[in-house]
Amino acid sequence: LSLGDISMTPHERKHLILLIESNIHHAVIDLVLSELSDEDKKLFLLHLDTDHHTKMWHLLEKKIENIEGKIRAVGEEIKKQLHADIQEVKRS
Repeated sequence: LSLGDISMTPHERKHLILLIESNIHHAVIDLVLSELSDEDKKLFLLHLDTDHHTKMWHLLEKKIENIEGKIRAVGEEIKKQLHADIQEVKRS
C-alpha cells in the first residue's frame, strides 16, 4: 500500500497499520465462519482460541474447498478498497 504517500505521524501510521491488520483478520474470520457448519464453527473457534493452528488449517482444508484461494481473494479485496481509500484521502 502507498501509506508512505500520506502525511501522518509515526504514531498515526502505526495505528493505521493495526487497523488494517484488524480489518483483514475480521474479514478472514467472517469468511471462514460463513463457510462452516455450526459444529465446525465451534471446533474452528476452539482451535483458534487455543492456538492450535495446524489443527485449524486441517479443519479448514477439509471443510472448505479452496480456502487459501478464498482467503487470498478477501485480502485482495481489502487491499483494493484500501488503495481506493488512500487515493481519496490524497485527493482531498
